[in-house]
Amino acid sequence: MPQNPVRHGRRTASIEGDFVVFLIGIRFNKLWKVRSWIGPFRAMPRMLGDLRAHPEKGLLGVRMSMGGRTITLVQYWRSFEQLEAFARNADDPHLESWRAFNRAIGDNGDVGIFHETFRVGAGDHESVYVNMPVMGLAEAGESVQLGKGRDTARTRMSQR
Repeated sequence: MPQNPVRHGRRTASIEGDFVVFLIGIRFNKLWKVRSWIGPFRAMPRMLGDLRAHPEKGLLGVRMSMGGRTITLVQYWRSFEQLEAFARNADDPHLESWRAFNRAIGDNGDVGIFHETFRVGAGDHESVYVNMPVMGLAEAGESVQLGKGRDTARTRMSQR
């Protein structure tokens, strides 16, 4: 049986309270410069391993996608304060990785890093998953069966 089987029908995501969506990625601008991008490339699995081992730090879920030269992770966090604390804490793996990136790469253009942060207020989101495994916000929160009938994005957004 698959680890994350398809759930038939229409579902939505339910999550209590405010949360943060954090997009972070790496772009291999110069693929042949492996020495430039291998460090930042290896840093993310270490950070995610630490966050999975310590759920109290606030990471709720993560999903990775690849397109061309870019790898993007969509992360769901309980709060901006927890995300910021992880990024700035010298005892967590992010800060040293970021400093190492700036020392080794800086602005030489071999590899790019980006992030975008979105605070989402309680109820200020909607989602639908049809015949999909549990993923995204439904994985970070809870996957909930939608009722029969005419259910739209607008009605899901206005059910606060």
